[in-house]
Amino acid sequence: MLLLAMTATLGAQTASKPYAKAIAKHRKEYRKDFLTNERSPLKNKEDLKALRFYEPDERYRVEATVEVLEGEEPFDMATYAGTTKPYIRYARLKFELLGQQLELTLYRNLQLVKMPQYRDHLFLPFMDATNGEATYGGGRYMDFKITDIAAGKMTIDFNKAYNPWCAFSDGYQCPIPPFDNHLGVAIEAGELQFGKEKKHQ
Repeated sequence: MLLLAMTATLGAQTASKPYAKAIAKHRKEYRKDFLTNERSPLKNKEDLKALRFYEPDERYRVEATVEVLEGEEPFDMATYAGTTKPYIRYARLKFELLGQQLELTLYRNLQLVKMPQYRDHLFLPFMDATNGEATYGGGRYMDFKITDIAAGKMTIDFNKAYNPWCAFSDGYQCPIPPFDNHLGVAIEAGELQFGKEKKHQ
């Protein structure tokens, strides 16, 4: 019985202690940003207690092959507010996750990159099979920099996937993940559905 219990415990461990500590630090900074950003939908520590996440899982940290796209035309990415924002497809990512071959597209916001602090910003919105149940129905986001790409490779850590502000409150123009980035698998990593009722303005 003891051997079986030990085996079960080991099987449940999906993150090393150093990695789990690094993700905990990342999430602490994520929470802190809500309190320092003037436009934040979450203004107090009580709201922050309702932020929920999957346990860190290193299986969802993968290396992707990056194909930078040339000659792409700008397009309007729809938002949940009924507006659009100008984007361009920047690169195609190919990777293996839990034995499955998957692809996603990286985007650049053509307004955002005009600002010095976001000049090399890359945006990865995606939807997966957890949306509307364990995670926010409108999908989740990840952020990268062009400098994250090295020798045609890039690390994608879904443990850092976060909710759009639309998950917490009305009044925000959150991009809808394009069909290119609709995954048929469950990404059981990153931020979960908000633990409180969404605010309505």
